[in-house]
Amino acid sequence: MIRLSQYFLPTVKEDPAEAQIVSHKLMLRAGMIRQASAGIYSWLPLGLRVLKKVEKIVREEQDVAGAQEILMPTIQSAELWKESGRYNGYGKEMLRILDRHQREMLYGPTNEELITDIFRQTLRSYKDLPKILYHIQWKFRDEVRPRFGVMRGREFLMKDSYSFDIDKIRARQSYNRMFVSYLRTFAKLGLRAIPMQADTGPIGGNLSHEFIILAETGESEVFCDKKYLNFDPLAEKLTYENNLEKIVERWTSEYAATDEKHIVAKEKELGSSLLHARGIEVGHIFYFGKKYSKAMGVTIAGPKEEPIIPEMGSYGIGVSRLVGAIIEASHDHAGIIWPDTVSPFSCGILNLRINDQNCCKTCEDLAIKLEKCGHEVLYDDRDETAGNKFAVMDLVGLPWQIVVGPRGLKNGVVELKRRDTGERNELSIDSIIEKLSPKN
Repeated sequence: MIRLSQYFLPTVKEDPAEAQIVSHKLMLRAGMIRQASAGIYSWLPLGLRVLKKVEKIVREEQDVAGAQEILMPTIQSAELWKESGRYNGYGKEMLRILDRHQREMLYGPTNEELITDIFRQTLRSYKDLPKILYHIQWKFRDEVRPRFGVMRGREFLMKDSYSFDIDKIRARQSYNRMFVSYLRTFAKLGLRAIPMQADTGPIGGNLSHEFIILAETGESEVFCDKKYLNFDPLAEKLTYENNLEKIVERWTSEYAATDEKHIVAKEKELGSSLLHARGIEVGHIFYFGKKYSKAMGVTIAGPKEEPIIPEMGSYGIGVSRLVGAIIEASHDHAGIIWPDTVSPFSCGILNLRINDQNCCKTCEDLAIKLEKCGHEVLYDDRDETAGNKFAVMDLVGLPWQIVVGPRGLKNGVVELKRRDTGERNELSIDSIIEKLSPKN
């Protein structure tokens, strides 16, 4: 149980002037983040709890997909990027650094070169493949115009994974595995993400999909068949024992493309079935073959000891960006509405009369019982008005709110509110514990 009177939660009543979109406004108002400099944010306790929960789901789904976690540094040697040919061409988004020995270094915007170097130092035979390695690490891209809070910041937390295979067929299998992993990940985060054909940009290659959630404040124009609105990854059994190629085919069989890849003629054919909207990129996957392995001289021994240049792919999820994207997809006029899986606390208890002994004891007992059921509880024990307590609890968006007041306790009940539906019920303590127990 966390007592709100002791918790570091610097909420703000009014929308900050510098915030343009809903997620930025609400993250600042709910005391989740504070700006350190342009496009760079400190994560405060409430925001960090959400960030860690998003990270946990991303990590779990990578592990289930067979990827193995490593951790690469934030600072990389420029020599590796010169080997791949990307150092001079990447642009001013790359933060270049000289160390005290005048060696050229950089704050990594991505890790294709470094993971390729790790591979060539350690793996020698086709028997070592396939391999998918990933890490969750902070990255930096010096955006010319950072905006929208964590949605388009300069420093961000990313999950990036990299696949190594002996031929194109097996490389496509790894691509499909990550494709399905992403569908599972976003579904668990409470998001409906549509895979769309996308431009490969500075990563390279000729096969790429962005995973887009639809949102009015999205920075990208997207075009897709309205059939995607009926696709539900939670209703499907997206397991790795199934035919991954068929799953990918189903999720790419209808028209869906970002602005860089859309086809006007195809959209005219769709007519009223075309959805032209704005979207937020929450994940991006690439198959780029031998682009990095060939440039960096990577070979392994094949079945007949012949040299083979591995096929590669890379797969990114913006973990910190996802926090903002979830808010964009799930909020109302009063504040955030967290999906249960990533909410910083699952229950909030509001004590409407902190100088009433019965109210205080009931709140304490409730918190203990709920924690025994596996809930994380935020207890508002502040000496504030009821209106203030209701406003803060709606703002931070916890799935369940339990309101304890002397009037209800006289009748043996407290109020239970569900944040996403607004449904309210007066129930006994035992009924609330039963309703919120894991079996339900």
